[in-house]
Amino acid sequence: MTPRAPALPASERRLALIEATLPLLHQHGRNVTTRQIADAAGVAEGTIFRVFNSKDELVDEAVIHAFRSGTFVDQLAGVDTTLPLRDRLVEIAALMQERFISSFGLIRALGMMGPPDIVKADADRRRDWRRHVAHAITALIEPDADLLRVPPDEVTRALRLLVFAGSHAEITDGELMTPEEIVDTVLLGLMTERGREY
Repeated sequence: MTPRAPALPASERRLALIEATLPLLHQHGRNVTTRQIADAAGVAEGTIFRVFNSKDELVDEAVIHAFRSGTFVDQLAGVDTTLPLRDRLVEIAALMQERFISSFGLIRALGMMGPPDIVKADADRRRDWRRHVAHAITALIEPDADLLRVPPDEVTRALRLLVFAGSHAEITDGELMTPEEIVDTVLLGLMTERGREY
């Protein structure tokens, strides 16, 4: 028998259930059962319905959570700012790639063509999330702005575009680019001559 989780306030229990649901969605899509979720969270099945009205509500909240930028920005905060620019960008690209691959996998598992409607519906929030991420990445690039031919925010934009394309199995014909390949491609085009020697 799975050991039961300790009692938590409703908001913490919601988050714990959401986080337990996400990996199951990658495996089972919307066919995940409340029994599987309860087992993964270490709670009784009825606990789910004390904080969510239905399994669908829990699944929708888990999907929204997966597409939020907050946890990703926290990961970016862990990038070592003392690293040389290329190494810093490789760390950033690796984090971005992990997020994109996870998002693409979730979209496939749920049988969708893109982010779910519930995420797309709030365009303002999505725009804010993208700005939040872009600002965090740009702040990590800015200390080396003098090595670049373009402003740091343009490097951020180019990096995000190439990580997105280079991490998509259909775009790359199944041969994903490595973070190193992505960063070297961006830097070759956007660094000054002095920066390339750096």
